[in-house]
Parts: sequence; C-alpha cells; structure tokens
Amino acid sequence: MTKRALITGITGQDGAYLAQHLLAQGYEVHGAVRRSSHGGVADHRLVWLGVLDDVVLHDANLVDMASLARLIDQVKPDEFYNLAAQSFVATSWQQPILTTQVTALGVTHALEALRLIKPDTRFYQASSSEMYGLIQQDMQSEKTPFYPRSPYAVAKLYGHWITVNYRESFGMHASSGILFNHESPLRGREFVTRKVTDGVARIKLGLTNELRLGNIDAKRDWGHARDYVKAMWMMLQQDQADDYVVATGRTTTVRDMCRIACEHAGIDMDQHIVIDPELFRPAEVDVLLGDAGKARDRLGWEAETSLEDMICEMVDADLRRLQDPIAYIPRSPAL
Repeated sequence: MTKRALITGITGQDGAYLAQHLLAQGYEVHGAVRRSSHGGVADHRLVWLGVLDDVVLHDANLVDMASLARLIDQVKPDEFYNLAAQSFVATSWQQPILTTQVTALGVTHALEALRLIKPDTRFYQASSSEMYGLIQQDMQSEKTPFYPRSPYAVAKLYGHWITVNYRESFGMHASSGILFNHESPLRGREFVTRKVTDGVARIKLGLTNELRLGNIDAKRDWGHARDYVKAMWMMLQQDQADDYVVATGRTTTVRDMCRIACEHAGIDMDQHIVIDPELFRPAEVDVLLGDAGKARDRLGWEAETSLEDMICEMVDADLRRLQDPIAYIPRSPAL
C-alpha cells in the first residue's frame, strides 16, 4: 500500500525538500498551507524543485487545532511531519507571542489532534540546535543540557519536550530531530547564509557594493537541507521513536562562510563586508557544534554535502536568479 504523509510547512525550505524525498520513495504527499494573500508565490520552492503538481495542498493552520483535526481526519496520514514554525530568530524578539503560539503551542495542537483522531500516525517534530543556546558542552548531543537564548529557542524547547511527553504519556510514535543549521538555495534571504550568497552575487553583478552583517565571528555547524530531510524520514522508519541530533560535526564562522562565497564569486571580501552593530542579536549564541553519532549509528545517516559545495551552489543559484529575473522561479528541478 502507498504510504501517505502530511507535512506542515511544506512550502518552506525543509518542507519542499522533504516532499521531493518522500515522492521519490513512492509516498502520497499532502501539505498543510497557511492561508496567505500571496497565492502563486508561497509555493515557489515546490515549483523550483519541480514537485508542485505532485503534492496535494490543504488550508490549515497550527494555531487552529480544529483545522488540523479536520485535515487529519480527511488525509488519514501514516506519517506527520511538523516543520511549520515562525522560524526566524531575529523576528522572535519582535513577535514573541506569535512565535510562542505557532512554534510552541502549535506542536501541542498537532499532537493532540493526532491523539484524538489517528494516534497510530508516526509524528516528527522539527526541533532546533538553537535550544542549546549558551552551550553547556563543547559538542552538543542528545544528552547535552539546553539553555535557550531567544524566544524562538524557548518555543522550540517547549515543542521538543511536549513531543517527548506525548510519546511517554500516550505511547505515540513521536520523534524529534534536533537539527543544526541547514541551508540551501531555497533558504529565505533573511537567514545569514542566503543573505551572504545573495549579497555576494549582487556585488559580483555590480548591483551593490557592500554587504552589511552583524557578528561574523559566530560559529555554526552548517549542512545542506537536502541531506537533513533524509534523516527526518529515517527517524519515522524506526521501530521505536526517539530524538536525534542531525549535524555535520564541523563548526565554521560566519566570516569563513563569507570568505568561501567571495572566493567562489571572485571578489575581495575585505572590500565589501561592513559590520553593522545594529544587526547584532540581543543575546548571541556564539558556537554550535553537533554530535550526530546516534543518528549515524542507529539510522545510518551522514551528511553528504560539504559546506564549500553548499555555499558555491547557493551563490550560483543567486547569480542565476539575479541575471534572469523573469525566470526567478524556474520550473526545472535542476538547481
């Protein structure tokens, strides 16, 4: 029988790559989409990957449990991937209540709707390395204590623990992936990696002369979203639900990430990068470095794409977007 998956956040970076992966596995893929006036734009990542016509989209919202319940009853998914969130850290300081409603309480709405309607559905929660925040260990694993440093991270921590609670209280197959930073050409331009690659592409094409950034000495463990969604799927194929760190085990500064992008584009980084104090976070997370040993040993998962290859892929994609604005949303699955 064909498996049926339901993805919240399907129009986001991870949702689009996950939909592509599940379709390749022979799944029937459904997506919950928040109602928006930006019709034809919000689903551009699915268009980019060439999978829009192969998925079924439904109106639903994490803050409205009734809409989730109706959708679950309609679709009757075998697997439910909760990827929807207010996921931009900087915005979480400006909109902490919204972030809490969507990123924290929305997880409870999804779990409770599943518990009442289809409790045998396997559930995946997108947890975040931001939960570690002020790190308590040099390398973070599933056993590392959490110390969130933003409203977003606090909300994600709630979502993580409520998933554990439903697993232990009701016996649901509910797993969390503690994903470290993962990027791609589908990443929004508000995130630092895409801000850098888009900015570098604009400088290369003479559209601007500077790229303004905040703390470029922050260190992150960056991988490719295309690799990380495979780990999500692997978690739900296990007999027992559990939580897994998904990371590369390599940490790199924003400064070095900028250098990789600039060298690929053939521009001098020192001539164009401007440090703007206004772009520093109120509470910074200085270093994140993940230990994905459990995912490697139990799931057989490993990151396949290097940081260098990912950044070059992103720069090239942004150059193509800027050189041919009419084809900003290409209809070829090729990146």
